[in-house]
Amino acid sequence: MLDPLKQFKIQQLVQLSIGKLDISYTNSALWMTIGLAVVYIFFYLSLRKEAVIPGRLQSCAELSFVFLSDMVKTYIGHEGLPFFPFIFTLFWFVLMGNLLGLIPYSFTYTSHIAVTFSLAIVAFIAANVAGFKKHGWGLFKLFLPKGIPLFLAPLMIIIELISYLARPLSLSIRLFANMMAGHLILKLFASFCVMLTAYSLNVAVLGVLPLMLNVGVTALEFLVAILQTYVFTLLTCLYINDAINLH
Repeated sequence: MLDPLKQFKIQQLVQLSIGKLDISYTNSALWMTIGLAVVYIFFYLSLRKEAVIPGRLQSCAELSFVFLSDMVKTYIGHEGLPFFPFIFTLFWFVLMGNLLGLIPYSFTYTSHIAVTFSLAIVAFIAANVAGFKKHGWGLFKLFLPKGIPLFLAPLMIIIELISYLARPLSLSIRLFANMMAGHLILKLFASFCVMLTAYSLNVAVLGVLPLMLNVGVTALEFLVAILQTYVFTLLTCLYINDAINLH
């Protein structure tokens, strides 16, 4: 039986440390580097010869720029444009982590909550810093919606505060859980194929069923990878909008 959790194990490739701080280069860091290289090469090839009538690569690059720019303008407003570089980088970082993880023998760094929570907490802190810079202590109006009776104010403040502080956790768990669950299913179906084939040639034909399921799940995972990137980016925009516009 193949171990379905082995694919999520962090492995040291180059051992490095500063004092007692371990900063080793791991397989997770390697695939982050590969993702960065893929994005850089894509945009370099797309934009090195800009044309009035764009080719396929240039069209894809411009489409992603316009798509994310419209997302920021729609869900945050023009005041959110300073966040566009962050949103753009976040989108491509998560997308590369999700898609590269579908390559056999690769590593899905977005399947680790340490990575997804780091992204979520950075977005959360940045949004609150921007909101506090604009509104000062008026930012706390978020925790008391208009029209709430005075006697319900203490309860509503507690509920809103808990809900607000839980945002980074829910945002990170959603991405991490979807990526991890999908890859576990792929590994389990692949294990069934190997087990049925290795048990006996007479029942090897039964391995076709989990193989077909694996193909279907792979196609579904491709869609999930794109959808979860969109959801993560969209929710980040909405959280920034709440802090800036007090909505």
